[in-house]
Amino acid sequence: MSIDRSLRVKDALRRHRNVLTRAERIQRLEEKGRWSKEDPVLGLPKVLHRKERAGKKSKAAEKTKEGEQEE
Repeated sequence: MSIDRSLRVKDALRRHRNVLTRAERIQRLEEKGRWSKEDPVLGLPKVLHRKERAGKKSKAAEKTKEGEQEE
């Protein structure tokens, strides 16, 4: 019997997680200037964590790319 794909440990930390650890939340809040060392660690504000997607290319970007290739 084989192991289900969701239970495999390989590359477990590289995939997208919906929940951040407290340290990760503090780091993101510090980057945005919303938390300082004097602020309490408990009761942190929520931090948006979205999975990034590859966007569609616009027609203008495709035309400029084609123009560069022809030269």
